[in-house]
Amino acid sequence: MKIAGREQLRNQLRNREFSPVYVLIGQETFLRDLAAKTIADLALEDAQLREFNEVQHSLNESSIGRAVSDAEQLPMMAARRVVTVSNFLISSSGKKENLKDEDEEILVRYLENPSDRSVLILLPDEFDKRRKISKVLVEKAFVVEFNELVEPELTKWVKSKFAENGAEAEPTAVALLIDLIGSNLRRLSNEISKLSVAALPDKLVTKDLVSSLVASSREMENFELTNRLMEKNARKTIEILSKILDDGAEPLMLLGLIANNYRQLALAKELVIQGKNPGEIRNEFRLPNDAYNVMIAAARRTDRDKVTQLLKRIADTDLAIKTSRGGGGKKGSRLQIEMLVYELLSI
Repeated sequence: MKIAGREQLRNQLRNREFSPVYVLIGQETFLRDLAAKTIADLALEDAQLREFNEVQHSLNESSIGRAVSDAEQLPMMAARRVVTVSNFLISSSGKKENLKDEDEEILVRYLENPSDRSVLILLPDEFDKRRKISKVLVEKAFVVEFNELVEPELTKWVKSKFAENGAEAEPTAVALLIDLIGSNLRRLSNEISKLSVAALPDKLVTKDLVSSLVASSREMENFELTNRLMEKNARKTIEILSKILDDGAEPLMLLGLIANNYRQLALAKELVIQGKNPGEIRNEFRLPNDAYNVMIAAARRTDRDKVTQLLKRIADTDLAIKTSRGGGGKKGSRLQIEMLVYELLSI
């Protein structure tokens, strides 16, 4: 069996046909996750006791063996069960993945004779097609690839999403939104929801509305993150970081933001050591008053060696993300940023 596209999956589900095993791969995780939910919803639409027939496993906490065991159980008062497995990697080297050899053996055995009363959905964060287990999955399962949307499909998707929210967007507004966000559908979806509400009562989204709302909300969140991080406000920092990452911000973009802030901290520290007065120091920075005050307070309480240590830790994270050390893909990059922020809060 060849790797399928979204349209082939859509046609299958439209006919209420279900494969015993799905493998959903690709960079566009928003559409992938939506597809997994759609498969589960349709497969269980007649289930009287859905909570007894839907099971989710994360390989961070569970195993393929437990997932397969669940898939082999008979459904309760339903036509089928749905078992979903997430948070695992099938990588090029195999060194960083959490799919063990025994897991692969269990999975291969199940693929030879899958239950016709279950739907097993696998959501790998990485899927190296050259690996032996990947080739077996392509041969035995229904593998669907979700690539990032490109023009004109991306524009069409944004327009349809506005329509789902009961709004209409001017062509210039759609173009600007895509320029600001890019092809990240998860963040686009969040911003479209906000814009649709903000466009009340006429529900017409204009270029000016996108310019004011999207840009300002992103900048405010960024400033809020760095300010709370500098203040060592752990609870608020982690809360804001999670929201920004959930909205689809690229980890490397966030790392650049954090790195720039700590380089400014290093400069501010040197100026404080040199005995510069507040006016002279302020002239070196172009920051809002609250951000400047937070920066100077951090510079005064943090010694020079500690600032150097912080900058080195940021550089290490940059290298780790770019080389996929400690985990690749969006999940691995997110983990690296989260680990960095926890350490910056504690140093």
